[in-house]
Amino acid sequence: MSSVLCQLEEIPDGDSRGFSVDGRDIFVVRQGGAVFGYVNVCPHLFTPLEMMPDDFIDDSGQFIICATHGALFKIADGECIAGPCQGESLTTVPLAIEDGAVKLAQ
Repeated sequence: MSSVLCQLEEIPDGDSRGFSVDGRDIFVVRQGGAVFGYVNVCPHLFTPLEMMPDDFIDDSGQFIICATHGALFKIADGECIAGPCQGESLTTVPLAIEDGAVKLAQ
């Protein structure tokens, strides 16, 4: 059985939202009808990515950004393309959209 995080409409297109699930901090990025989920930990210093709640996207709207040191990650696969952890990746959290709800995929 999968856990519902929120309704898709609760995350504006191009935006992100953080969640705490079973003691693990994760976040979801929405791009159109697709969602991408990651554990909220930078692979460089193992710190949370955002400085302000739900603020995971850079000013261009094209990348996930680490507020600690500015590393940039691709939204679609979490790969770091700039910064001290270049070549590493965020840990993926499998998601599904069912009946308009964003859920953890089992």
